[in-house]
Amino acid sequence: MDSTEPAAEIAIDLSPTIKVYKDGKVERLKGNDIVPASFDPKTKVHSKDVVYSPENNLYARLYIPNQRQNQNQNQNQKLPLLVYFHGGGFCIETAFSPTYHNYLNTLVSEANVIAVSVDYRRAPENPVPCAHDDSWTALKWVASHVNGEGPEDWLNCFADFQRVFFSGDSAGANIAHHMGMRHGREILGVNFIGIVLIHPYFLGREAVGNETADSKKRDWVARLWRLTCPSSTSGCDDPWINPAVAGSDLASLGCARMLVFVAENDFLRSRGWFYYDKLKESGWRGNVEIVGSKGEQHVFHLINPICENAVAMLERTASFLNHQEKT
Repeated sequence: MDSTEPAAEIAIDLSPTIKVYKDGKVERLKGNDIVPASFDPKTKVHSKDVVYSPENNLYARLYIPNQRQNQNQNQNQKLPLLVYFHGGGFCIETAFSPTYHNYLNTLVSEANVIAVSVDYRRAPENPVPCAHDDSWTALKWVASHVNGEGPEDWLNCFADFQRVFFSGDSAGANIAHHMGMRHGREILGVNFIGIVLIHPYFLGREAVGNETADSKKRDWVARLWRLTCPSSTSGCDDPWINPAVAGSDLASLGCARMLVFVAENDFLRSRGWFYYDKLKESGWRGNVEIVGSKGEQHVFHLINPICENAVAMLERTASFLNHQEKT
């Protein structure tokens, strides 16, 4: 028998990412698959999920190289700690998707680090800055292990809290930046060394660079921002999405090193360069580098991780996390 129920009316259509219906239903069009934590035989990396916020039932996925599981290893020789924030425009993807699980396995193996991949509440049900608040809660949970007395043995035993890094792609890079800024104001008690921003999701009312040439894309991204942060009164010049607005005080960024990746054919490329220039001009005393990938699109390294440019990005990130400059 045919259904007599009328089709739900769409209130906001931001295909191919997300749709919101007038009855309040949210339909995420991508990033819905998840995979369990496990041992990855290809990279020899172990992972497991742990609760970092019981109040909101939020988890992080921890990654550890295989050799750290060997009881004969010298546990006094600890590894750098990377805290990673996934992308997805603040509204799709999770820390448990195949895309991020595979990327963290590969990065942890290549860089020989411990990683904490943070899952956070997503918009529009939980609008910005919920994702940032959750990420700060995760960082405080991570920092609770600094004296070897936290709830998670992998961090107590194997993480070097004198070598802590943040990273993220797209919206996750936005979060990583804001976590670095907040750490500059509220010290966590760890030695926070640097940030890796991958194709950062930053915007602004005034177009810069190649944004001018793609008004449709610019409008689409602005609409997505309004969906995820409806309380904003300043639109794309909100400090949550535009780190270069007056009063942002980039000079107070709480780390000594920054690596920014941009892709030539990414609409957000100009924002990455703009951020790089503004950070250099701000009076921040750290060292910032920017690396471009010719002919590539936004987060191409997640879509095609074995391509030449993605491999080069992975190697450059691993070098950064190990305090080694490429020659």
